[in-house]
Amino acid sequence: MSCKSTLEECIPLPIPEEDLIDLTQFAPFLLTPSSFPRKEYEKAVELQPIINRLMHNVAHDEEFLTTTLAETIKVDEFTGNLFNIYKKVLSNGFGQAISLGILRSDYLAHTCADNAIKQVEINTIASSFGGISIHLLPLQSFVLRELNHPEKLLSMPENRALSGICDGMIRAWQIYNNPCAIILFLIEDISYNICDQRFHEFYIREMCPHIKILRRTLTEVYKYGKLGLNKELLLGDYEVSVIYFRAGYEPGHYHSQNEWDARYMMECSTAIKCPSIHYHLAGTKKVQQALAELGMLERFINDPEEIKAVGKIFTGLYSLEDNEIGNATYEMALKEPERFVLKPQREGGGNNVYGLDIPDALRKMTRVERSAWILMDLIKPPISRGYMIRPGGHMPPPIVDVVSELGIFGVIIGDVDNIICNYQSGHMLRTKLSTANEGGVSAGLGALDSPYLVD
Repeated sequence: MSCKSTLEECIPLPIPEEDLIDLTQFAPFLLTPSSFPRKEYEKAVELQPIINRLMHNVAHDEEFLTTTLAETIKVDEFTGNLFNIYKKVLSNGFGQAISLGILRSDYLAHTCADNAIKQVEINTIASSFGGISIHLLPLQSFVLRELNHPEKLLSMPENRALSGICDGMIRAWQIYNNPCAIILFLIEDISYNICDQRFHEFYIREMCPHIKILRRTLTEVYKYGKLGLNKELLLGDYEVSVIYFRAGYEPGHYHSQNEWDARYMMECSTAIKCPSIHYHLAGTKKVQQALAELGMLERFINDPEEIKAVGKIFTGLYSLEDNEIGNATYEMALKEPERFVLKPQREGGGNNVYGLDIPDALRKMTRVERSAWILMDLIKPPISRGYMIRPGGHMPPPIVDVVSELGIFGVIIGDVDNIICNYQSGHMLRTKLSTANEGGVSAGLGALDSPYLVD
């Protein structure tokens, strides 16, 4: 399903806003798969368990998170609130030591580096489209057969994103070891991407009919949730074993202190969180920038070859804090803004500032406010051509220039001392117009797609 803004842009007839909640739209998609370098796809797949382990270690490093986010939390209220919950839970003791990480590492091939993949970001909360993206393979395979190109199907990789992600939730439910406990999907007040979430729910129910799933908002958790005598999270008559966050990643999800109190209660509980608060913080852009600093990966990865492999996927990431390094970054951005993207500590898309818009954005910030942002080299992906199908779009659709972003899913379960399971769990491809900055399907001009691997 599309986001509200996309619905309003694409629907040709005037529809009252209150009626949009009952309107179903298909997700934008590409009619045929888009090309992606085979070697780089395989590299991303092989790297994912290493990325999983890296982020697991980062999330459990209190000193690193505290030091890295020290300036950011002074000026970014949302990240500061998350960090305050983290510190409170640390001081009182975690109710549950085990975390479930469902991660997605996003990449663009970079033409300035012989089409080698460069990491756009790492998602540690609400990593979406694992449910819908698997349906692009059979759809596009059908189209290729109709076009008399069945041989091209051999270059489209299998995608087990949905089963891989859901198997992680089922495994966490088993680890909790209460056959009567339920899995909680934490959702937005209005979920425009509800179909993706429902596919996860349906898969779990099909594989394990005895596992009950509840969908609740932060507000509802506050109203109806409580902690039991042993810190178990209780929602009415149900004990919660696993909390799968599909909300809670942006300020608009917290309408009042009540929602923050609900988040704290969940973090204190014995439920296995996906993600736990420290995993959430590990996914901030400031952490991504810090990990790219010279010598930092050695803190979290022991194998020199793994350090080298991960280091190669980083593009230039720069601090904007009020110090000598940050001030030099500021001047560099003003001088050559077309080289960069300006990123805040936010998920969900639609928050970045690009190119020539960067100087004005920076000049409006105080030196202290800059700490809430990072600067990143602009990745220049190769351009291909395709037919983008969107709700309310032109029929037949015109052929357009597009670029594609690959997301690799990963699942990891463990505590500070032990990793119980760790694996790569499928992929997604988002393709956008080559002229568009934001590529999110729900928050920009992106569309779902599948990779066609080329040598």
